[in-house]
Amino acid sequence: MLRYSFRDIFNIMETSPSFYLWNPNNVSANYDQFSQDLRTLLDSKRVQAAAGGSLRKFAAGNATAPNNQTLYSVVQCTPDLSDRDCSDCLAGAMEEIPNCCDGRQGGRVIRPSCNFRFEVSLFYDATADNASSPSLSPPPPPVPSVSPPAAIGKESNKSQTVIIVVPIISFVVLIIISFCIYLRVRKPREKPQSKSGDEIRSVESLQLGFGTIKVATYDFSDANKLGQGGFGVVYKGKLSNGQVIAVKRLSKNSIQGDLKFKNEVLLVAKLQHRNLVRLLGFCLEGIERLLIYEFVPNGSLDNFIFDPIKCVQLDWARRYKIIGGIARGLLYLHEDSRLRIIHRDLKASNILLDFEMNPKISDFGMARLFELDQSEGNTSRIVGTYGYMAPEYAMHGQFSVKFDVFSFGVLVLEIISGRKNNSFRNGENIEGLLSYAWKNWKQGIVSNLVDPTLKASSTTEIMRCIHIGLLCVQENVVDRPTMASVVLMLNSFSITLPIPSKPAFFMNSGTELNICLQGEHDSRVTESNQSKSSSVQASINEVSITELSPR
Repeated sequence: MLRYSFRDIFNIMETSPSFYLWNPNNVSANYDQFSQDLRTLLDSKRVQAAAGGSLRKFAAGNATAPNNQTLYSVVQCTPDLSDRDCSDCLAGAMEEIPNCCDGRQGGRVIRPSCNFRFEVSLFYDATADNASSPSLSPPPPPVPSVSPPAAIGKESNKSQTVIIVVPIISFVVLIIISFCIYLRVRKPREKPQSKSGDEIRSVESLQLGFGTIKVATYDFSDANKLGQGGFGVVYKGKLSNGQVIAVKRLSKNSIQGDLKFKNEVLLVAKLQHRNLVRLLGFCLEGIERLLIYEFVPNGSLDNFIFDPIKCVQLDWARRYKIIGGIARGLLYLHEDSRLRIIHRDLKASNILLDFEMNPKISDFGMARLFELDQSEGNTSRIVGTYGYMAPEYAMHGQFSVKFDVFSFGVLVLEIISGRKNNSFRNGENIEGLLSYAWKNWKQGIVSNLVDPTLKASSTTEIMRCIHIGLLCVQENVVDRPTMASVVLMLNSFSITLPIPSKPAFFMNSGTELNICLQGEHDSRVTESNQSKSSSVQASINEVSITELSPR
């Protein structure tokens, strides 16, 4: 470890800038127990390192982890820190594990004054635990200058004068030259670089070769094909280390696909949350553009809730868990991540289910990045999926975090009812899911809305979720709750919910909608002038109306 500075850095605890490294492999099982064992091990090593002397603040050790694994760790502070500062620096670094390497088999958090690393394999020389550690030591004290001996006579005085003056002049000249060099170099350093260039470099470590992915997917064979969307095909693959992956191969002749590719790489690589699909890598080689994700074995949510056979696998307990997981993932995007992100395409097909049916939000090709203090924005190009768009966005191009809140409300009603949000026939009338849910809730007969497979489930929880869903799809942006409020409502039944107002896209009867964008489940729109007419006949089939043009 090497550090230098133009200012004093000794005996000063500094926590930034910091950066993370992580093991690409996930913890296979017993995630909570693994996290607890890791915390216990790191805490014990932190205390041991902080108690080190002025020449060494370092500790290494191991502990037993789930599945008979051994968990190894090293913690370290620069030795000039006090015991208290060392302990505080390491404690703060450990709090960054959720952002760095949550659920991973290994990871590192590196700060100027301290760092730690953990792995499930031995990464240091165990026999050197008690030897000197690779830590920074303070510079040796300056050697005191020795005055020349006194001399008698003129020649001796001249020699003494030369001995004193020459080093002083040389030192002054050296200082002037150094200062000029500093001024010359300083300006280019401070020149701002391209933001996109910085971001691309920050994820270069994730880049994989096309040949590696070609082998992993058996040359993109049809047998490994998981699905196909508007921007390409998704394949299942297996890397040489045994890790199973999902590879999104974007269309070779699609400009839209290029934009979506860049957007996903720059955004998703920075996101770390258990309810978000993790980006493992990417490939940018010639005309090939590949995104490599963790493999989520159970596919997308829409394959379950809209399938009359598979829907029975999702009892109410699982559906309630899925609703809560999606809410926590959105809360992370809106408030808890280092970036503020609006997904803009939250829907059932973009929610993937892992082996334990935990939800993971995917597909960030249309996401928008906000500054942390920014609350809303505008666009002249409307992108997204019919039925999930908030009215202020569909009509005026205005978007905020409440856009995702609206989409979440639609998704909650779909999960409860097992019906798509597009228009469906109810007796002699054709109406949308939001209208149908509102009218039944007002009349107190929500049993008509609930999936028949859930009839024996908790009526109280289902009623509350319908109530929350209707709060999220209100037409007025201000009336919709934030995701922080939604998570609180889902976790605490002591909170009294406000009365919702009539939802957006309300239909009384017939096929004409209040706003033109209520349509079939997976249709998408492009230019904003398509949303300016007052109403239009709704599509009741499964045919896309227009092609998507993402940012």
